[in-house]
Amino acid sequence: MKKSNCFSVLPGIVLIFFLAATAYGLSDAFKDNIYHPENLKPTDSVLKVKVGDRAPDFTLPAVSGGKISLSRYLGKKNVVISFVPAAWTPVCSDQWPGYNIVEDLFNKNDAILLGITVDNIPTLFAWTNQMGNLWFPVLSDFWPHGRTADAYGVLRSDGITERALFIIDKKGIIRDINVNDINKRPRLESIVRELEKLNK
Repeated sequence: MKKSNCFSVLPGIVLIFFLAATAYGLSDAFKDNIYHPENLKPTDSVLKVKVGDRAPDFTLPAVSGGKISLSRYLGKKNVVISFVPAAWTPVCSDQWPGYNIVEDLFNKNDAILLGITVDNIPTLFAWTNQMGNLWFPVLSDFWPHGRTADAYGVLRSDGITERALFIIDKKGIIRDINVNDINKRPRLESIVRELEKLNK
């Protein structure tokens, strides 16, 4: 796909992402179980990695069973790590289901998405079942509490993580970091743009 064509399609993809993600959050059964915290300090941590660093490896339990390591994708896939603060909260519950709409964009860019929270597996199991099938692995950084988030420098002082995205190339090098305002969903365009850069 030519670059000009890709960017002409991008606004439509973003609109679909927004509408689909919002629809998940508005279903009555799901909405009744969402906890609505007060607005939090936008960021509350200090990064321990930077663009150009080798991404810290980790091995975490997956909701689907077994454990997943970052290193399993070396030489095979670009990786987008999506840290979200907490299950059963409104922004997180909109953000992850929306990625189902753009699975093809990840596939076209040889990328896998790894979703990580500090919630335990039973909590993540119940939450993701309510959201519907997610195409990407959901991992628990519950114990030792937040060890992976802390290695990246996105563990907040209250024990949850930042709303952060790390884009890692097939060599295991961090190519982009986005620590977003915890109260807002990150813009999809930035993920697409950075993934496309990896394949140039």
